[in-house]
Amino acid sequence: MQQAKEVMKASDGSLLGDPGHTPLSKKEGVKWQRPRLTRQALMRCCLVKWILSSAAPQGSDSSDSELELSTVRHQPEGLDQLQAQTKFTKKELQSLYRGFKNECPTGLVDEDTFKLIYSQFFPQGDATTYAHFLFNAFDADGNGSIRFEDFVMGLSILLRGTVHEKLKWAFNLYDINKDGYITKEEMLAIMKSIYDMMGRHTYPILREDAPMEHVERFFQKMDRNKDGVVTIDEFLETCQKDENIMSSMQLFENVI
Repeated sequence: MQQAKEVMKASDGSLLGDPGHTPLSKKEGVKWQRPRLTRQALMRCCLVKWILSSAAPQGSDSSDSELELSTVRHQPEGLDQLQAQTKFTKKELQSLYRGFKNECPTGLVDEDTFKLIYSQFFPQGDATTYAHFLFNAFDADGNGSIRFEDFVMGLSILLRGTVHEKLKWAFNLYDINKDGYITKEEMLAIMKSIYDMMGRHTYPILREDAPMEHVERFFQKMDRNKDGVVTIDEFLETCQKDENIMSSMQLFENVI
């Protein structure tokens, strides 16, 4: 599948850090800039492709989405309010809502749906565990389902948010038990789930101990006071000062 090939080519299996690339600090005169997300890049996002593949034809009356808001079991906030809260245009929100409603008539997404999405986009690996972690990061209140509002606000951060917003979201993903700290075990669990999802056909071929090497490297940089855990402040400070990590923030778009 072309989507999977693009992802395997672009990512080394890590959400943060890109050890296969030359550090920007060693490239003379090059300063890191946050990559501009184009429409083409937006369409590489698994969740966006899944939603828009079910959206109604664009030729339909744009007012339909407003009318549909009153017909679903779980009604999202008005599109105008969502437009103000996200970085999507009203037209984009209408398309996303149509697809979301078609796939999830109740207005809610569950974890099994996430697992199905990622198994389709990453057939060469096992995406079950990664989909579980990603779902929990979107499911802010931990009730086992995601509303349309939460879904698009999460996507807005991941695809069009500031670096600070993306890093805070990444910390929330790694902080599996939501206690405000990242442990080596938590980071390793996330890393391994990504490697499992990418499968054995990545290039260059990944070694079995590669996830642990990533974790050890990150903790050496991030755990400033050597207490065995990484706080949100340590995470943000280290990531924003490390050009190697910052230059790879676009990898978010490869596994979301």
